[in-house]
Amino acid sequence: MIARALAYAISLLVGGMVAGCISDSSPSSALLAKTVSGLVEGSATDGVVAWLGLPYATPPLGELRWRPPESAAAWDGVRQANAFAPACVQAGVSMPGETPPATSEDCLYLNVWSPFDAQEPLPVIVWIHGGGWTNGSTAMPLYSGAQLTKRDVVFVSIGYRLGPLGFLAHPELSSESGEATSGNYGLMDQIAALKWVQANIASFGGDPARVTIAGQSAGGMAVSLLMASPLAEGLFSAAIGQSGGVFEPLQLAPNYLLANAEKDGAAYAASLGATSLADLRAMTAEKLLGGKAGSVSHPVIEPRVLPLSPYEGYVARRMRDVPVLVGSNAEEGNSLADLSRVTAVNYAEELKGAWGDLPPPLITAYPYATDADAKAARSAFERDLRFGWDMWTWARLQAKAGRQAFYYRFDHAPPFPSGSVREHWGASHFAELWYMFDNLDPGDGVWSDGDRRLADTMAAYWVNFARTGNPNGPGLPMWPAFDEGEQVMVLGEAPRPQPSPVDEQLRVFDAVYDAVRGSAFGAAKRD
Repeated sequence: MIARALAYAISLLVGGMVAGCISDSSPSSALLAKTVSGLVEGSATDGVVAWLGLPYATPPLGELRWRPPESAAAWDGVRQANAFAPACVQAGVSMPGETPPATSEDCLYLNVWSPFDAQEPLPVIVWIHGGGWTNGSTAMPLYSGAQLTKRDVVFVSIGYRLGPLGFLAHPELSSESGEATSGNYGLMDQIAALKWVQANIASFGGDPARVTIAGQSAGGMAVSLLMASPLAEGLFSAAIGQSGGVFEPLQLAPNYLLANAEKDGAAYAASLGATSLADLRAMTAEKLLGGKAGSVSHPVIEPRVLPLSPYEGYVARRMRDVPVLVGSNAEEGNSLADLSRVTAVNYAEELKGAWGDLPPPLITAYPYATDADAKAARSAFERDLRFGWDMWTWARLQAKAGRQAFYYRFDHAPPFPSGSVREHWGASHFAELWYMFDNLDPGDGVWSDGDRRLADTMAAYWVNFARTGNPNGPGLPMWPAFDEGEQVMVLGEAPRPQPSPVDEQLRVFDAVYDAVRGSAFGAAKRD
């Protein structure tokens, strides 16, 4: 490849290589890439080159804590890129059963996988991990881009600040910003990583004009927010949202508004005993996870990064003009709600304990008579509230705006091992990841030929979409665009399109949200 060969030639002219971070050998040109900060050397396995732990920004430490990310410093020589950087500071794990990652506040790094013999330029997928804005790691084996890369795509995964370190809004931060705003540092990190991709990905065999952002859960929510952010204009050409979007009425999430988020930030600081921003910056990152950290661990609607919510952006026709592929899973709630405690007797109490007082139509929309019915109703409610309605609405808004949308429902139960935490998940939250990544690791389940066919099909759809903005390709079941009669692609052992199987419960959510928001969307749907 021309770019890597040039990097190799440059490396031969570089003398005095520094030990540790700098290579002391003569690497193959295919393992070298030139970034704006310097040369990097990756490692090759099974026809794929991986560059791990590439800095895309300056470590956000000290006075850089709660500031927009700054460009990474340059280095001399060849930097070794063969190990994942620590995940951003966090508590807990992003997926049940996951091994907790090593963490650090110095975490603004990304990883790149590219075919060893890639012919430039290749489409690029940038993966934004999930974890509820509070945890997650690019080092999870499930998130390896190696298998997708073998389909002639460059795959990038990015770390970003989480929890209060990523999303704190505070009056003092707004004052020092010079723009009367604060929060969304984690989203700024994602935007900085996308700018790094634009500036550097050609050296790794990627095409900066064909960058697809993709994410699941909070990563899918991030994709919907980047669709609305004016700062992300021109940074990507397509978007994939898996079980995660932000489209509910802001009236139901007033703490997302800057003024309220600043009040929450002040209360959070007080809960830690901090009387000033200087006190907060002097605290260890681990201490910042205490107190009322949960109240400041979410995005903020504010003038700099998110002047409009995704819903408002669509209504105002101010979203990024790119195709989207979005969807959710048939049994999302199985891995998120503790169904073991739910019975026909305590259903209403359990639901209230999780979500507080709910509008009566949302409760009666999920009837039950037996304990089994109650468990199924609880799981379905969790699915629709957190993901089902958002993804259906995202597809509808995209189509209403005259932009192409491809909509799916994943309804396949992976064969996770008996006795594992995943045994009874079914087609739950997370379940599609093994298939779209084509990472059917023998240690995760007893995979059948049908599982492998589905993984092959889904990986092909995802890569085709990154390549052309359309998931269809030779040998694949036809996936109609959503606007062709609200078609949905049901992803199971025998993938098939069908008219969108919209549960009546989603229409109940729609009516409740319309009433909360007012008649604007209702009018938009009818005009």
